[in-house]
Amino acid sequence: MGTFVGHIVPGLALTLLGLWHTVNTIRAFCNKGCTNFTVKFWYPFYGPVSRLKHLELIFILSFSVLAIFMQLLDFPSLRFSFKLDSFEHASIFLHLAIFAGFTLSAEISQSSDILSGVSGILAAFVFGQELFLLHFHSTDHVGLEGHYHWLLQLIVFVSLLAALAATNFPNSFPAALVLSISVVFQGCWFMNMGFMLWFPDFIPEGCVMQFAEASIDDMHGAVTCGSLAAELRATALANLQFSWILAGILLLTGCMCLKLARKCTPRSQSTEYEQLHSRGVPIAIDGFKQTDP
Repeated sequence: MGTFVGHIVPGLALTLLGLWHTVNTIRAFCNKGCTNFTVKFWYPFYGPVSRLKHLELIFILSFSVLAIFMQLLDFPSLRFSFKLDSFEHASIFLHLAIFAGFTLSAEISQSSDILSGVSGILAAFVFGQELFLLHFHSTDHVGLEGHYHWLLQLIVFVSLLAALAATNFPNSFPAALVLSISVVFQGCWFMNMGFMLWFPDFIPEGCVMQFAEASIDDMHGAVTCGSLAAELRATALANLQFSWILAGILLLTGCMCLKLARKCTPRSQSTEYEQLHSRGVPIAIDGFKQTDP
């Protein structure tokens, strides 16, 4: 993951996954209302082909397995890489593969309703292990790169708390929405790190990219600043990026909430209630049953 592509590809995947969950979470809440809403850790894809229903879980599982092989194998020699940081990155995707594999198996065996809490626990462990491996990384991230990784840990920590809250309170719309937003934020921040730390044209002023060539085709780097003032300026720029990206995500989420709320009618407003409050329409109550208190 210590490359430009190694940050852009998983970042884009996380962003798309988070947006998919954000849209479906808001739509489900608008359709079902606060009383019937239930947190879901994956959403089916209803396309022209019924077999694509589990597309999200298949995508997560396939992407995780592929990422594990990419971390453990050196290309193009296809030899095993025995670097500690590669094993740490692969371990993050391993827990993601466990979550996707278990949830997919539960869906196929038609036991997802009973085991939904287990899927939530596994999702929480994904973020917990990610936070653990980021915090105790074998490669010391210092300076500007260390600050970007520290901000990433804040996002992952929020994802962990939201996953735990969504598991313990399966009817909580705020917990589900925060979880989806945090996944989008993780993906956007991954891509931002790829540009700001691994793309020479985006390196902050006063800082340079130091290359350490491990092989002919595999080049890793880190950003070092020439002075304390340049490092402080680059750190402040990272903080602004953190705030601006979050603001953009929240603005997009708010717009989606407003748009989907207009299209959906909460189920809590029953047909009888609407009939009694409509104007110019005769009220028929013969078919209604009166229940004793």
